[in-house]
Amino acid sequence: MTETPPTPLTGKALLQKVKELAHLPRRETAKRCGYYTITKNDQTRVNLTDFYDAVLAAKGVPLDPEGTKDGRGREPTYRVSVHKNGQIVIGATYTQAMGLKPGDEFEIKLGYKHIHLKQVDSDGTRTSDDQVLEAVGV
Repeated sequence: MTETPPTPLTGKALLQKVKELAHLPRRETAKRCGYYTITKNDQTRVNLTDFYDAVLAAKGVPLDPEGTKDGRGREPTYRVSVHKNGQIVIGATYTQAMGLKPGDEFEIKLGYKHIHLKQVDSDGTRTSDDQVLEAVGV
């Protein structure tokens, strides 16, 4: 009879189990966390890639290839270039990742070799942190 692998651990439960099993080899840790399958020949195949992805996601580093590509299938690089017309386009991948919607407004602050965008509330007010920064001349 073929063994059915358990549901793989995720989130805090996964991180706790990894910590408990720190003395074991990686493959054994992944297997004990549920990241394995049983082949037709009743051999155990450990899914290290899925295990590593789950650990990263549990630590707040999601690696969702579907959610991180722009409309043309490219990975976000977190780098942009100034276009010939002088504009810098951030792109939908980044605005979607931040949960921005059409009409959201930002205040632009120029610094030495950087541009700081600060989101403005829907009523046009800034947070108290912004007011403190303005007061000290930042």
